Amino acid sequence: MTSDNLGFLVGDVTRLLRRTIRQRMAGIELTFEQMRALMSISRHEGIRQVDLADLLDVQPITLVHQIDQLAENGLVERRADPGDRRAYQLFLTKAAAPHVSAARKVAAAIQADMLRGLSKEQISLVSSSLHAMRDNLASRK
Repeated sequence: MTSDNLGFLVGDVTRLLRRTIRQRMAGIELTFEQMRALMSISRHEGIRQVDLADLLDVQPITLVHQIDQLAENGLVERRADPGDRRAYQLFLTKAAAPHVSAARKVAAAIQADMLRGLSKEQISLVSSSLHAMRDNLASRK
């Protein structure tokens, strides 16, 4: 094992991954943050805005501006939450489909680059280890 601190190493990988995503998505008219919100909504259709802000680890007011822009572009719609009339749920529109598809293609290409040279066993070990680390940290809230 190297002398690298695991936290710094994970941070470096995260930083480089975000940079690569931003570079490869430069031709898409959405910001990285908007695309991140859009992709999260695609995985959690009907999520409440406040829950999405928590998931993305951003302030609710910051997310409101991103969702406003996505809604203005016709990619997301807010619907009143039937369980809480003060809250909104978020849903993708049909117009979001090409953006989600493009982002998934970019993500798949980046993942292939990131995992290049690793065996299936190594990939499985990295994945299960990262899941366990995430769960360990999430349970400490």
